[in-house]
Amino acid sequence: MTNVWIIGAHSTAFARRPEDSLKSLARETYTGVLADVGMADGTDIGSAWFGNCLMHTWGQGGVRGQTCFIELVDEGLFPERVPMTNVEGACATASMALQGAVKDILSGETEVSLAIGVEKIYRPGADKDPAVRQVMFDSYYSGVDNFNLDRLFDEYDRAAQFAGCSFDKGEGHTIFMETYGIQAALHMKLFGTTQRQIAHAAAKNHTYAVDNPKAQYRFPMTTDEVLNDRPISFPLTRSMCAPIGDGGAAAIVCSDDYLKSLPESVRSRAIRVAATALTGGKYRAYDEPSLSHHAARRAYERAGIKPADIDVAEVHDATAFCEIYQTEMLGFCPIGSGGAFVEAGETGPGGSIPINTSGGLVSKGHPVGATGLSMIYELVVQLRGEAGARQVPNARLALAENGGGVIGLEEAACAVTILERP
Repeated sequence: MTNVWIIGAHSTAFARRPEDSLKSLARETYTGVLADVGMADGTDIGSAWFGNCLMHTWGQGGVRGQTCFIELVDEGLFPERVPMTNVEGACATASMALQGAVKDILSGETEVSLAIGVEKIYRPGADKDPAVRQVMFDSYYSGVDNFNLDRLFDEYDRAAQFAGCSFDKGEGHTIFMETYGIQAALHMKLFGTTQRQIAHAAAKNHTYAVDNPKAQYRFPMTTDEVLNDRPISFPLTRSMCAPIGDGGAAAIVCSDDYLKSLPESVRSRAIRVAATALTGGKYRAYDEPSLSHHAARRAYERAGIKPADIDVAEVHDATAFCEIYQTEMLGFCPIGSGGAFVEAGETGPGGSIPINTSGGLVSKGHPVGATGLSMIYELVVQLRGEAGARQVPNARLALAENGGGVIGLEEAACAVTILERP
């Protein structure tokens, strides 16, 4: 069986970009990943996987990738007649696109495949007009079970009562920040995790983002500044939550044989996909390990490694609590000790497992359909040794954990990807 190699990776800057359309973001992302490989066009690309979640709210459903790429086909930048599969899996969308591209290589379907994700979330006027803001917030309901919202709401009402917090479903609140707040409060109740430990994770990631030119927020924060920011959903403050923004990210993957045909300048920067794994969510018990735990176990087994072998990781911190939780689920520390682990600096510079060197979603940004591939971009940069001031020394193995949607107390889908520098 062939290996799968990432030969190109790119991310746009994440920001509120009202002047950019979804088509212009797709163009910027695609031409950026071509440039990373040194390709003038995509002649050799045999398949493409296009990730997006919210384009239907801008008037385009169905053939999202095809409509974003038609001008690129007209101009000869993207090859004619190439199949493009549209992918949607809430915040895990872009990782699903990457898994599709990887499987195309492993199956022998093609020698070269593109995975790309683009998203526009920010709506002009949302800062001043509550109605516009509510349209933006309501779009997140595409990531939950709308056929049985009562079951989800009942689950969180019970969890909130047990944890001693509230579940606010009113206007001005987003469904995901409420659910993450209750998950955090539940962890505090069960294991003694503190709000300050969550704030420490956020402050660490805001400080990491200072050295990431792609990040939406690029200013350092202290733990006290995070704690004193505006409350969102207890125990979360604004600085602990991912911002709303736009952007795109992409990767080009290829087979062993195709890699051998490329110049040394490309081969020397290629990163091997050591393993991928995807799991589905369910209504779990409070003390039951989540779907990310199971995805990680599968990925470690497929890669033939253990958690301690990972040198750097990007985890899905839609809120800063998620970093604490995922350090446990990924096996970097015992279950229940994630708060102390993060507070001790183990996920920061010089720690045993630097996490979210990009700044994480809380600072880098979170355009949901692009997020998973932006994580891959950061890890590819790290493994190539091209991360500058945020570089993890001698990084050889990297892991990305990307969750999407909500079912009960966990995500609806989770992808774990392990990358290796040869």
